[in-house]
Amino acid sequence: MIDRILGPLLILDHVTDGQMHLAAIFVVPPGELPGPIDTGQQHVVPTYLLGYPGAEVFRARFSLPADGPSAYIWNGTTYDLAGLPDRNLRLAYASCNGEEHGDLTRDEAERNVMWARLGASHRKAPFSLLLHGGDQIYADEATKGHPLSEDWPDKIPRDPLPHDIADLRAYLRAGFLERYAVQLAQTDYAWLVARVPSLAQWDDHDICDGWGSLQRSRTYSPVGQCLFEVAREATLAFQHGTVAGDLPAKFMDPGGYHLGWQIQTPGLRLLAPDLRSERTRRQVMDEGGWNCIEAQAATPFPGRTLVMSSVPLLGPRLSVLEALMVLIPKMQKYEDDLRDQWQSRAHRASWQRMLRAMMTMQEAPGQDVTILSGEIHLATRATMAASNGEPMHQLVASGITHRSPPKGWARALGALSRLGETPLPGHPIRIRRIPGQRLRYVAQRNALILECKDGSWHAIWEFEQSGSSPPFQI
Repeated sequence: MIDRILGPLLILDHVTDGQMHLAAIFVVPPGELPGPIDTGQQHVVPTYLLGYPGAEVFRARFSLPADGPSAYIWNGTTYDLAGLPDRNLRLAYASCNGEEHGDLTRDEAERNVMWARLGASHRKAPFSLLLHGGDQIYADEATKGHPLSEDWPDKIPRDPLPHDIADLRAYLRAGFLERYAVQLAQTDYAWLVARVPSLAQWDDHDICDGWGSLQRSRTYSPVGQCLFEVAREATLAFQHGTVAGDLPAKFMDPGGYHLGWQIQTPGLRLLAPDLRSERTRRQVMDEGGWNCIEAQAATPFPGRTLVMSSVPLLGPRLSVLEALMVLIPKMQKYEDDLRDQWQSRAHRASWQRMLRAMMTMQEAPGQDVTILSGEIHLATRATMAASNGEPMHQLVASGITHRSPPKGWARALGALSRLGETPLPGHPIRIRRIPGQRLRYVAQRNALILECKDGSWHAIWEFEQSGSSPPFQI
């Protein structure tokens, strides 16, 4: 049961005609109403969006100028926004906002130390957008406690009765609500997302660990499909401020079969394919997702395109590890983690197809592409050579609250990266060191800041122990 109004959580719907079209989300106790939003030009009363046991979700849609600072007022507080000024803006990117076990009971100050850092950075120089690169929640334990899903995904009932699935749906909905509401109630996170519009791309933990890389007998079972539907409903509400059938203009598929989206402002395009809705053990996206990505790649866009890939697009030869794990019984439980990666042997053709789309954009006159990735709980960067002599950069920031893995794992990946990888002939991939770091992979909690000044882009990593990295031009 929610005991107070949570929010606002500010989400960017789309940008058009010099206006940012925004959605503000509130989670409220049943029977209560969030007050109106005032922009000076609009007086917007939030309306009911979605109901959960013990809580209701309300949404206010409004617009503010995109070309400079603005503000809105709610409940007596003024929330200042930086806007999206042409050629001068700051963006923050974060991923892996939680942990697989015990995330709901972690100490708030310890858990959110990097959110506090981003808040402090925003106070000094405001962010225009907050990009969430996957695993905004860790829903892995939401299946625990119900007889149909207690042993998910190892054991599931073969043919559950409809009323049992209905009971499971209600149970899972309560679990997903709890995870999003607990996050929104935490001070440092809530302060930032009320002042910086969010754009999100989901990944497996927003559903369950390894979704799409598990056996089809699991994901296509009645229990698996119930889990996916509940997770998708929550993702639409809490990450995109909407419900099925009411998708804002940023989504590339109005029907919502996949949740890929794109946003354009002068000199900047943000592109986020959906790498989970259509994923199976043999494909990353279906033709709907591919058609949208390749149409964007074929459409000239002078300036910078930031492509969000929830799993790193440029990486080492993980197929080597994948082959070894199959041979070692104790390591086979990690097989779905490697199947999640673009570099998996099962996805090599898809990986090459995506890289060709990226090169189409990168090698076009007047265009630059940068890949933003998360998922691995480490920070790193990579380049891919392009025929025009300008490398395509990938920036990985992963573990905004997830504690980092052992440093030995970072060293092992660094050693593997020395083998190099060239999935497209003539376009070698290289893993590079972040400025100021000794190893190619950095085992610290981290977030990424992107700064554009007079059209020149720089990347800065914020690390939990070592602080800010020197700005790196991309």
